[in-house]
Amino acid sequence: MLIYLVEDDSNIAAILRTYLEKEGYVVVHFPSEKDAMKNITPAPQLWLLDVMLENPLSGFRIYDAIKQQAPAPTIFLSARDQEYDRLMGLEQGADDYITKPFSPREVVLKVRKLLNRVYPSTQGVITYGIYTIDSRSRNVLSNDKNIPLSTKEYDLLLYLLMRRHSALSRDDILDAVWGKNYYGSDRVVDDLMRRLRAHLPELDIVTVYGYGYRLQ
Repeated sequence: MLIYLVEDDSNIAAILRTYLEKEGYVVVHFPSEKDAMKNITPAPQLWLLDVMLENPLSGFRIYDAIKQQAPAPTIFLSARDQEYDRLMGLEQGADDYITKPFSPREVVLKVRKLLNRVYPSTQGVITYGIYTIDSRSRNVLSNDKNIPLSTKEYDLLLYLLMRRHSALSRDDILDAVWGKNYYGSDRVVDDLMRRLRAHLPELDIVTVYGYGYRLQ
């Protein structure tokens, strides 16, 4: 499931992203109100939204735009723990409000609880274009037809989905798919990527020349 995280503190964003991705969520980070406003689409299943970005009302403005353009479950994150701010967020329709400092595990638990409630039948299922990926059975479907993938092809696909929009070096992919103890040539990455593209031609995989790959 795709989560959009809006947080201007890079350290907090990195920690939350690490914890959430370990749970299998796909996380896209936006560091500012401007970045978030440009990316309000129906794509995410959940927004994690810092209230105070450029100014104390940034988060509320983003949330107003989300409600108008592409409604989705939203959890506010804020250092403002005054009762008024919490009530303001909840009265606007947010699903939860977490005050800083918080435990990353608390955020993960609240995210999981909310997504289980809102999307009870889709846990473990990722949708990308015409493809449906069931991480429980490791099946990939297109128009209800199963697409057989090898173990490493599937592992690569899942890694790309979990790091969607991020540029991944060949070494990153080697570590994730083959393990840190692999000492062969990184050309195996290109070969595996070629096979995955052949199986799933609708995947929008961009080659980052001289570096690696990125799933759009």
